[in-house]
Amino acid sequence: MTRRFLRGFAVASASSYDAECRRCPRLAAFLDAVRAEHPHYHCRPVPSFGAAAARLVIVGLAPGMHGANATGRPFTGDHAGILLYATLFKFGFATRPDARAVDDGLRLIDARITNAVKCLPPGNKPEPTEIRECNTYLTAELSTLPAGAAVLALGRIAHDAALRAFGLPLGGHAFGHGAEHAIERGARLFDSYHCSRYNTNTGRLTTAMFEQVFTAITRHLARERTAAGVA
Repeated sequence: MTRRFLRGFAVASASSYDAECRRCPRLAAFLDAVRAEHPHYHCRPVPSFGAAAARLVIVGLAPGMHGANATGRPFTGDHAGILLYATLFKFGFATRPDARAVDDGLRLIDARITNAVKCLPPGNKPEPTEIRECNTYLTAELSTLPAGAAVLALGRIAHDAALRAFGLPLGGHAFGHGAEHAIERGARLFDSYHCSRYNTNTGRLTTAMFEQVFTAITRHLARERTAAGVA
């Protein structure tokens, strides 16, 4: 993939989504096996959800077996989506607090959700080569990020993937829950622990902790709108 730079962001020549992508042999074979067992599941790369010009982009890890991989929409139908969509609704980024199916009427408001890896990985653990391969799609997707936008990385893998997509070094941008990193043109990368069942059940990530990150995000977006003279 070739890149050019526009206003400080890497712009990819590739599309941000390919429904027929089979670049990663291990993931393609795993999806074939899951499809044979669950023929009504989506079992393909999962597209992002939300508007291309959204000012908040949330980057997760990868589709869950019985969640996004089944429904075809990020964080829909699995435990990780419970806290995410409830919080998006509370902060005005979603029209309802829960996500059940692609036809449930849920809409995002000035927000988009995607993943560092678009295909279901065995054991929810993509390999480094698969993360790098899929980064071409994330790079293309984040090239549409508006000035003053916010990117929320859910977990270290999403954090590292976002940095690579922006062409930024991993060193000097350490992942940490609640951490913030300047990108360019007023945009910022925000970090949070992933809203997985394990993290929420163990208390590693609480609702209050997650909402603190969203409070910082909304303050940033409001500040950037004011600076741009947008009502």
